Amino acid sequence: MKNEIIFVPFKQHQMQQIEEIISGSVTEAIQSLYGRVCSPDQVQLQKTRREFEGDITLVVFPLLKISRKTPEQTASDIGEYLVRNHHEIKQYSIIKGFLNLVVHDSYYLKTLNNISSDKSYGIKTGADNGSGLHTGPYGGDMMHTGAEDQEPEIFMVEYSSPNTNKPLHLGHIRNNLLGYSVCNILKATGRRVIKTNLVNDRGIHICKSMLAWLRHGKGETPQSSGKKGDHLVGEYYVKFEQEYRSQISELIAGGQTQEDAERNAPLILEAQEMLRKWEAGDPEIMKLWRTMNEWVYEGFDETYRKLGVDFDKVYYESETWLKGKEIVLDGVKNQLFFKHHDGSVWVDLKPEGLDEKILLRSDGTSVYITQDIGTAQLRQEEYSPDKMIYVVGNEQNYHFKVLSIILEKLGFPWARSLHHLSYGMVELPEGRMKSREGIVVDADDLIAEMIQTAREMSRELGKLDGLPEGEKENICRIIGMGALKYYILKVDPVKNMTFNPRESIDFDGNTGAFIQYTYARIRSVFRKAEELGIAKPRNVSERIVLNRKEKNMLLLVHDFPSVIEDAARAYNPSLIANFTYELVREYNQFYHDFSILREKNTEKRNFRMALSEVVARVVRNNMGLLGIEMPERM
Repeated sequence: MKNEIIFVPFKQHQMQQIEEIISGSVTEAIQSLYGRVCSPDQVQLQKTRREFEGDITLVVFPLLKISRKTPEQTASDIGEYLVRNHHEIKQYSIIKGFLNLVVHDSYYLKTLNNISSDKSYGIKTGADNGSGLHTGPYGGDMMHTGAEDQEPEIFMVEYSSPNTNKPLHLGHIRNNLLGYSVCNILKATGRRVIKTNLVNDRGIHICKSMLAWLRHGKGETPQSSGKKGDHLVGEYYVKFEQEYRSQISELIAGGQTQEDAERNAPLILEAQEMLRKWEAGDPEIMKLWRTMNEWVYEGFDETYRKLGVDFDKVYYESETWLKGKEIVLDGVKNQLFFKHHDGSVWVDLKPEGLDEKILLRSDGTSVYITQDIGTAQLRQEEYSPDKMIYVVGNEQNYHFKVLSIILEKLGFPWARSLHHLSYGMVELPEGRMKSREGIVVDADDLIAEMIQTAREMSRELGKLDGLPEGEKENICRIIGMGALKYYILKVDPVKNMTFNPRESIDFDGNTGAFIQYTYARIRSVFRKAEELGIAKPRNVSERIVLNRKEKNMLLLVHDFPSVIEDAARAYNPSLIANFTYELVREYNQFYHDFSILREKNTEKRNFRMALSEVVARVVRNNMGLLGIEMPERM
């Protein structure tokens, strides 16, 4: 396991955001014009719609009770005051009850100079791990000067959470990429983040693979078969299900109901007996369990390395279930839970509008929620997180609702700090995956396919011609993995999505490859500048008049810190992804329409070089938050 890195927030020396400046200025204007103090919620600002001239729009209607004038007159009063008294505001226009404000170009040019000198613009984290300067996943120096006085919030994020009876598949890829990216984004806003994985390494599903291997394996191992361990174990899980379904069909044909047949099939009874032996510590069963799990762990680690995700702490259900069982039995003693006549333990959630939920089976074996109770308590004892985020698919919404209620019933004060980051399912163009039937998109196969597709498309387009073979191969890996990650992370987590590999690698449109290509294009500008002997500008003149495309880019770059904050608040990497696409789309239009190095006006050329460098840095940082590497050339 990796040593835990503690992220500590640092003060960020950057300009006040224009929205904050205008909000304060409007508050001052109301006081001066009407002799009244307005509340913060009465000053409502929004981005000016593109069809109107302006940068920031003030919604005037909430202020009419103070001004006692028409919307147009109130807007005119405030607009005149701001232009007269605040140099940031150049001019204004009024559309009904909306005051559209144009910010002076000099403000954005000053912002550009400030950003150029702040290599960590928008990122509030540095790692204090005894090594001094920290280079994070965002690519670049992230150290700030001057630590904040207060301790950062601790966020624990659980993601991946695989079962050790099958390899990782496309659904796990969305889970891992989402969890890892959310961790990066939270770190970027100054939180201390602990990345955790809860491995489901015990239970009836594990016994199914073990039993099938005993019946059909003939001593097969990853070494003897040449297969990855997780793939090998997954094949035996599918074998179990095939045989189990066959037995069910025979029992139904003999007159049993579907429910009875599923319960009475000899194979499932044998698996349940194996689980009882496991919980009793049977030496032979434990030995086989450890062996097969080790095969799977080696396979998982290889896939995690390919995906570029990692964890600070791994929990195993085999180590937490007893803790959960103890807590549940204490709950029975304290009459929080009750026993059925068969000895099983339940909780009554009807007062909460739900039903009864089983916590221990009649044979004393635990269920998933029992283990989650134990794991939650262990995490509190070890880390005391301020927030516990579970990255789990939306089919488990009910489970996490019940878990939170049970923890509250048990009297744990931290129960309300749990948050289920519920995400939608990933489907294929032909429909939903089915692990039990072996109808899945294997993660390793998909990764290999994405890299191969990147090779083929790069070859067709001739984008890597002339580069050394080793560099070509690395760039294809970066493009393929970037395409996979971006395609998944650009979708709002709450939405279901359909994954189409060919669609994800496209050098035009809202794709990772398009963003990577734009970044490489900017890097090529600076290589060319070096060849021509053109030095990077230190500062930009604040007298330059901006064209619309230049100003649009500066507006976007200016918004970068607030986009990260919004993404962290919503646990939503798609906000970062789509912001980045919008920025590179604007840059490509600018690059197409205007010269950079051939610009004869030195001040203008320096500005465009500085703007290009800042855009490249913001793009690189943003893609780093998504766990995506950026090639220096393509």
